Amino acid sequence: MINHYETLFVVKPTLTEEEIRSQVEKVKAILEKEGAELIAVDDMGMRKLAYPVQKNLRGYYTILLFKTEGSTISELERNLRINEEVIKFLTVKYSRTKEVTQFNKLVAIVNKKNQLAEPVKTEVAVETPAEVEVPIATEAAETTEA
Repeated sequence: MINHYETLFVVKPTLTEEEIRSQVEKVKAILEKEGAELIAVDDMGMRKLAYPVQKNLRGYYTILLFKTEGSTISELERNLRINEEVIKFLTVKYSRTKEVTQFNKLVAIVNKKNQLAEPVKTEVAVETPAEVEVPIATEAAETTEA
């Protein structure tokens, strides 16, 4: 039977951005290999831990929301346990109707958050060079003519 799951895992704060992305991709690959349907990913970023874990006071939090069979969870958690870069993880199963409704609300919130974050980055990257180049080209043309 297909169930709804939420897995939160915390990666060591000493990793670079590339290494953190690599760890998140590894976990996604495990889910994909096991046949899970990944619905949403929420990168919460670097946060303070409630208490020190393996002498770390901070950690990089990531939440994965997905649908899969129960057997997938044991494989996912086995991989998280043996990964030295993951300092904590937690998997929550949503099975009752009310819980699934809450799960769907979480998915909607995460997807909305991801949609709002992406266009801002793209627009700034595209607009800024165009604004800078246009005045420079115009000034150069005027100087040459004069």
